[in-house]
Amino acid sequence: MALKPRIPELVDEHLRQLFEHSPVYARVLPYDQQWQEAQDAMRIGIETISAPRASPRRDLEYAEEAGRRRAQQGLPLDLVVHSYRNAGYLVWDSLLEGTVGQDPEKLVVLMRSATRVWSAVDAQAAAASDAYRATEMELRRRTDEQLQALLDALLEGQSAPGLASQVAAGLDLPERGPYAVVVLRAERRDGRAAFHRQIQRAGFRFVWRMRTDREVGVVALGEEEGLDELAAALEGRCPGPGGISPVVAGLSELGHARRLAELALRTCPPDATGIVRLDQRMPTALVVSQPELAGRLVSDVFGELLALEPADRAVLLETLDAWLLCEGSAGRAAGRLYCHRNTVFNRLRRLEQLTSRSLARPRDLMEMTLALDAYRLAPG
Repeated sequence: MALKPRIPELVDEHLRQLFEHSPVYARVLPYDQQWQEAQDAMRIGIETISAPRASPRRDLEYAEEAGRRRAQQGLPLDLVVHSYRNAGYLVWDSLLEGTVGQDPEKLVVLMRSATRVWSAVDAQAAAASDAYRATEMELRRRTDEQLQALLDALLEGQSAPGLASQVAAGLDLPERGPYAVVVLRAERRDGRAAFHRQIQRAGFRFVWRMRTDREVGVVALGEEEGLDELAAALEGRCPGPGGISPVVAGLSELGHARRLAELALRTCPPDATGIVRLDQRMPTALVVSQPELAGRLVSDVFGELLALEPADRAVLLETLDAWLLCEGSAGRAAGRLYCHRNTVFNRLRRLEQLTSRSLARPRDLMEMTLALDAYRLAPG
């Protein structure tokens, strides 16, 4: 084709027009490399136009490769498409000029081939665009995986120079500022399973991570939002019980916050469904954090009680639990247990006899309360 000797001239004009259209082209890669790639693309495109229709589409293969490269280089997709359109106009204008100047009668034949020329340009642009989008998605997936791995490292308590700042930049989160961690028990799946991931509330930013039996949420708190508001936002919207850590001062402290949130979760009995805060469960957290001492406490306080028949033991412990929940009111506990208040008094007196402790003495009451927590939360 007569256009081949003009390819260097066309490439020069092509790049001049591209750089005039947007300065981004010049920032993507060196001029010499762009020139060579544009020359190859234009040569292959011209050969495709003049080749038999059944010939292999080398132009589409090259366009796919170019689309992948441009995605990796960060050139916006609209500029990729513009470059193909611009090259197509230059080639078409050159064909028209050559035909009119040398043999006007061939103009009719050229006009009949216009559909083929522009179909080729459109197909090349589409192939480059599809490859660009696929590469962009893959790059985004890899970036997301890298960011999630960095976030996981913070949650595991790992420390490395620049780790927190990388996570902050990648997830658009402040490196310093109030954060809390939420840990949910994830074995229960029901209609509420995904509600917490859809929370949209001013003052909170959530980033969720799945574990085998846990779901961990990093929460960036606003200046006017605290743990009370966070607990209220999550309550009733989570697929099981959960624990909330105290507030920490930045991303670098997420590992510590995650451990405290898991400790809060451990204060929830197996049948619990609510969200608890560690700062409101400190006595129970002390019990579950020392399992050996917790076992000794149960044996020391409830030793004779544990020797009773399971049903009898369960009634006495349920009564103690209800009495504590009702703040020491036998009447309210009786309403909760569907029995007479004298029945509550009788059961509590029996508990005192079996444990050799008095619910009227603060220290004895504290031991019985902690022993009850340790008993209910003990594995098995």
